[in-house]
Amino acid sequence: MSADSILRNLLFQKSLLAKILPLVEKDNSRHLALRALTTVTHHGGSDIRKEITLHAPTIVKALKDYPDDLHAAELAICTLAHAVTNSIDEPQRPAAKYINALQIPTLLPLVMDFVANPGASLPLLHHALEFCGHLTQHCTHECLAYPAVVDFLIASIRSPDLHSRFYALGAVIRLHKSPPDHEIVFNDPSTLMAAMQRGLPDHLAELIANYGIARCESTVTLRSVVDYQRAMIECLHDRNLYKLGLALADLIPRNEFSINEGGFQAVNKRTGQSEFISAGLPFTMWADSLPICAKEIRQRRRPQEEDVADMLDLKFFVIRSRIPEAIALAKKSIERNPKFPYFYYIMTLGSDLEEGLRYAKKGLKIKDATPFIHHVLLSRAVEIAGNLAICRIQESTIGDRKWDEGQAFLSSALDDAQIYLAQAPPDTRHRKSVVYWYIALTLADKGPELSTDLRELKASIASPGVLRGSPSHFRPSQGYVDQLKIADEFYAVFGVDPPMSQLCQAQVTIFTRYRSAAEKWGHVVARLDSTGIDHEHVVQRDKAEDQLAVWLHDFRHRNGDDIDDDLPERSSHPKWSTNPAELPQCSWCGNASAVLRKCAGCAQARYGAEPRLGVIENLESLSPRLGIVIRVARSQHGLNTRPSAPLARLRVRPHEAEKQSTSTREWLDSRFCATRTTFP
Repeated sequence: MSADSILRNLLFQKSLLAKILPLVEKDNSRHLALRALTTVTHHGGSDIRKEITLHAPTIVKALKDYPDDLHAAELAICTLAHAVTNSIDEPQRPAAKYINALQIPTLLPLVMDFVANPGASLPLLHHALEFCGHLTQHCTHECLAYPAVVDFLIASIRSPDLHSRFYALGAVIRLHKSPPDHEIVFNDPSTLMAAMQRGLPDHLAELIANYGIARCESTVTLRSVVDYQRAMIECLHDRNLYKLGLALADLIPRNEFSINEGGFQAVNKRTGQSEFISAGLPFTMWADSLPICAKEIRQRRRPQEEDVADMLDLKFFVIRSRIPEAIALAKKSIERNPKFPYFYYIMTLGSDLEEGLRYAKKGLKIKDATPFIHHVLLSRAVEIAGNLAICRIQESTIGDRKWDEGQAFLSSALDDAQIYLAQAPPDTRHRKSVVYWYIALTLADKGPELSTDLRELKASIASPGVLRGSPSHFRPSQGYVDQLKIADEFYAVFGVDPPMSQLCQAQVTIFTRYRSAAEKWGHVVARLDSTGIDHEHVVQRDKAEDQLAVWLHDFRHRNGDDIDDDLPERSSHPKWSTNPAELPQCSWCGNASAVLRKCAGCAQARYGAEPRLGVIENLESLSPRLGIVIRVARSQHGLNTRPSAPLARLRVRPHEAEKQSTSTREWLDSRFCATRTTFP
C-alpha cells in the first residue's frame, strides 16, 4: 500500500512510520521495511521526508550492522537520498536536528564503502551520488572532512552519463562558498594609472599591442576617467546640467567604471581634514548628478533624448545597488525603444536567470552596441546559460523538456564563451570568469573523453579568430589554463587581488584531485552509463540550437502567473521504480494510486480529487484549437479558471500525450464546441 500515494499519506497520518521502523532491525523483515520506506520517500511529500530524516539513526544502524547486505544498503541509501531532498537540500539552512539525525561523520564512510563494493547495484550508485550531492548544499565542512566523498564527486564528472556528470559538477561547485567581496572592481584610477606608467611585463604588453592599445579595457578606462573629470570641471564653470548629462551619457556605454564615486574636495579649516563639497552645484558626490541630469534632459522634451535620460537613471540605480528599480525602468525603456543596447545589459543583472538570458541574446543581435556592451552581454550570456545548464540537466529526466533545454543552454554557453575569448580585450576583468565557465562546462560536457591530466585544457587554442565576428589579427596561443594565469597577472599589475569566486575554488579543487580521483573511483563511475539511451548522452549541437530557439521564442513576462507555483509533489528520482506492481499514475503529477479517476472522454488521462489536475491539462495539450473550448468548459463546470499557458509550458508528460489515440484527437477536433465536449 505504500506505493499508492493517496493511501500512503493516509497511512502516514496513522503512525505508519512508528510501525515500520522497528521492522528494520529484524532480519526477516528488514528488506520489506526498507522497501516500504523507499517507496514512501519516493513520492512522499515534504513533511514525510523530513520526518523520516529524523529517524535516520535507525537506518544508519542497519547500514553499520549489516555491511554485507547490499540489497538492504541499496534500499537504505535510496531512502536517505529521497528524504534529504526536502530536509537538507533547501535554499535556507536546515534545522540542526535534521543534520544531527543523519550522523554524517558516521554515515558518509558507510555509504562510500558500499559504493566501492564491486557488487553495488546501479540504483545504489546513482542514489549515493544524489545523497552526496544533496549534502554539499549545507554540509560542506562534513563533506570536505571526508576526502573520499570529494574524490567520488570529482570522478563522477568523468562518468559516461551526462546527467551524473552535471550533478557531480554542481555538487563540487556547491562545496565552495564565495567570499562576500569576491566581485572585483577597478575603481581606483590612480592605481591603474600608476601601473600603466610603470609599464607592463613584456608578454602582457605584447598581448595589449596585438589586440590594439586603444581598444583594451585599461586604456578605455583611463580615457573615460579623464573625460569624466573634465566634464565635471566644465559643469563647475558653466553650471550647464543638460550638457553634463549628455557628456555622462556618452561615457556610460564605454566602460563599466566610466562613472564612479568622486567629488570636489576642500580642506575644512576647523578639522584640517579634506571633505567633499557641493561647490554650488545641486549635488555633492558626482554619481548623484546622474538623476539630476536625467531630469534636466527630460525637461527639454526631446523624444530622441528619452533613452539618454533613462540610461542616466539606470546607471545611478546600478551604482546604488538598486537593481529591482533598474530592472523595472529598463523594461519600460525597452518597450519604448527595443533597439537600445544598454537597456538589455541592465536586464541581465536581475535575479531571474531565464529572463536575463533572453534579454542578453536579444541584446547581442543589436548591431550598433559598443564593444563594452557587446562583450558584457556575451559574458552575462555565458554565466547565465552555464548556471541554467547545470540546473536543468540536474533536474531533468533523459528525454524530457528540461533535458533538451539543459543541452541547449550548455551549447549556448560554450559557443558564447569561445566567441568572448576570441573577441574581448586580454585585460578585461570578465575574461577570467568566462574561462572558468568554459573549463567547468567542458569538463562535464566531454567527461571521459578528456585525459586524466587534462592536457586538452592546457594545450594551445587553435585559431579562435575564425569564430564569427572575432578580429582577424587576434590569435591567442595560450591554453585555457594559461589564460587564467595571464588574467591573474593583469590583476596583480593593476594592484588588485585576484577574486576567489566559487567557480574559481571549484576549478582549483578539480584540477588538484582530478587524476587521483579518476584512478580511485574511475571503475565505479564508469558504470553510471547504464541508463539505456546511449545516444542521448552526447550533446547534439544542431538539436540544441533548435531547442534554444524554441526557448527564446517563448519571450514573455510572467507577471506572477507561473504555473510552476502550484505544481504538486513529484517523485524525487523518477528514473527508478521501487515497486514491481505498477499502479495508475496521475496525468498531472505522476503519483501512483489505485483510486484515481479516469477521463470519460479519452479513457486515458487519470486524475485525483480535482478534475483540472489531470484531465483539463491533458485535453488542452491535444489540439491548439482547444484553448477556447477548455476555458469555456471550465466555466460551465465550475472549475477554477486561470489564463491559458502556451503549450510549451504545460506540465504534461510526453508519454501520456502519445497515448492519446488518433480517434480521440479526431473526436475532439470534430466537436469544436464546448457544449458537446465530454467531461467526467
